[in-house]
Amino acid sequence: MGSLLVYAIVLLAIPLGSRAEQLSSKECESLGFTGLALCSDCNTFAEYVKNQELVSDCLKCCSEDSDDSMSKISYSGAVLEVCMRKLVFYPEIVGFIEEEKEKFPSVKVQYAFNSPPKLIMLDDDGQHKETIRVDNWKREHILQFLREKLKPTSAAI
Repeated sequence: MGSLLVYAIVLLAIPLGSRAEQLSSKECESLGFTGLALCSDCNTFAEYVKNQELVSDCLKCCSEDSDDSMSKISYSGAVLEVCMRKLVFYPEIVGFIEEEKEKFPSVKVQYAFNSPPKLIMLDDDGQHKETIRVDNWKREHILQFLREKLKPTSAAI
């Protein structure tokens, strides 16, 4: 119990800006940290999860907090990756693909066996920048996210 308390104190004493190592988005995804988590979310996570290794991994995968940190991030394109066999379980994703996708010429649909629905956000060079799981998103949430995050020349809305 004493060593856990020491770890907790050390965790809280380390400023978030001095995180020793940052993991790639692929490494974070394999650890289960997908999306655009803020470092303040990791501190909240630490209050409920007493596993120091998980909290440490969260801190290696998070984005620094700022007043406007999320609104400034934009992408040149996206890939909506999903398993064709599982589409039947995601009517909101099907609706987006069939009725809304044409509004976003820079969004491509890619079918990958056993893949949960996710948006793979791309930089100017078409390189993987961020992965966001969208299993439980409604169609309007996908539309709003793409309108806000894709560069204006990428979305013909």
